[in-house]
Amino acid sequence: MSDATSTRATPIAGRPAATWWLILRRELADLWLGGRLLVLLILYAVLMSATALAREVESQTSLIPPAEMMFLTLLSAISFGVLLSLVIGADSISGERERGTLEPLLLSPASRRQIVFAKFVAAVSPWPVALLLSLPYVLVLGKGDDIFWPALAWTLGLGTLLAMAFGGFGVLVSMWSRSNRTSLFVCLLVYLLFLIPTQFPGQAQKGGLGYALQQVDPMQATSEFLEKFIVNNRAPSERFTYLVSSIVSAAIMVGILFLYAAPRLQLEGGSPRLFGSLRRSKSAGLAATTAIVLMFAGMTGLVSAASAAAASAAAVGDPPTIGIEVDTEAAVVKTGDEIEFTTTVTNTADVPSPELTVAMNIINLGKSDPVDPEDWSPQRTQAVDPLDPGESVEQSWTVEAILDGNYMIYMTAIVKPGAPAETTLPVTSPGIHLTVQAFQNTNPGGVLPVAIGMPLGLIVVAFLLRRYWRRDRERPSESAAAA
Repeated sequence: MSDATSTRATPIAGRPAATWWLILRRELADLWLGGRLLVLLILYAVLMSATALAREVESQTSLIPPAEMMFLTLLSAISFGVLLSLVIGADSISGERERGTLEPLLLSPASRRQIVFAKFVAAVSPWPVALLLSLPYVLVLGKGDDIFWPALAWTLGLGTLLAMAFGGFGVLVSMWSRSNRTSLFVCLLVYLLFLIPTQFPGQAQKGGLGYALQQVDPMQATSEFLEKFIVNNRAPSERFTYLVSSIVSAAIMVGILFLYAAPRLQLEGGSPRLFGSLRRSKSAGLAATTAIVLMFAGMTGLVSAASAAAASAAAVGDPPTIGIEVDTEAAVVKTGDEIEFTTTVTNTADVPSPELTVAMNIINLGKSDPVDPEDWSPQRTQAVDPLDPGESVEQSWTVEAILDGNYMIYMTAIVKPGAPAETTLPVTSPGIHLTVQAFQNTNPGGVLPVAIGMPLGLIVVAFLLRRYWRRDRERPSESAAAA
């Protein structure tokens, strides 16, 4: 019998009320001190170091905003942490069953729900460590951006929900699988199914059905929410619907795991009888789901058609009585530079103007990809209060040159329509011709020490923990030999 098998087969002493803690301690010790998880974390640190260096070098030529690099790093931490939780959960019960150590565990004073709880906590434990390991990279790549702490808080909350959902799913599948291979295959397949929509091109994610899928898929919903919050400076209230899938998935998985499945944990595995009836009703459920999707698509088409008809029937208001000017005609800058300019909005009518909105637009005059103004400026729009006849107001704007190339910046002043069936004519300003030249910094942003130090530090920690674990396991053998 191997050392791992003998350790797992050791009876657990103590009162039943404290047995769950003993099981949890054993699970965490085998997981962390045994070295299985530390090797994966070292590989994760190496991957993060290589990615951080690549992103920093790329940002020197095509200036990736620090907020975007921060978002990509945190998203990588979520993806890896959730994957670890899922894999560990998939091995938690079926692995014990194949190693022959599940029966002694079931004969211990612990209840089945306590055993499952210990497995669940052990499965979720890699997520906070993965987030902790990503913090040095986030700090270096973020370059002191003010969004760091709010981004970290939202990442911690959403990542914890995903780790609970996928870790709970892994434990659930592991309980009902008769082989460890089946459990791992099913869990990895489900992970890929949830991850694939996040890799779709941008155009495939548009439209009513695309936005609905974004909100239903917890991985995609989390990515979309964090991107809008961290990169585009959107308020969380604008994307609160993207939080529902993460909360609901975590609640459903934890509820099924502890309220239904845990008390029915079996030595031989297999799904409960309830799922026989579910399999018989699978066709009806699939048909109902298809009908709901088709109905949703039909409703989306009707709403779009009605909106188009209303827009075509809307009455155009009077000719514009607003003038907008800019104080800059052209600028030549390098990537990373900022330009500041001022717009002047004037009411040229004889009556007070309604409330106005001034929006910034940036057009790429070359053949490259379209420009997202949210990446170039922290303030896309500014509101203007009603103006008296002849009154003017000035607004200040800042644009950071992200990519090299040839661009045109222009402003649009929009008068809010007075009625739902009316529209207005936007007024545009003269354009600002912006020429951005490439600029590369020889200093890689200070990321090199972190990229080298993190993997080496983890290797040292893994060595010390492994050494401590071996000594701790050899002490009982030495004591028995001395006796």
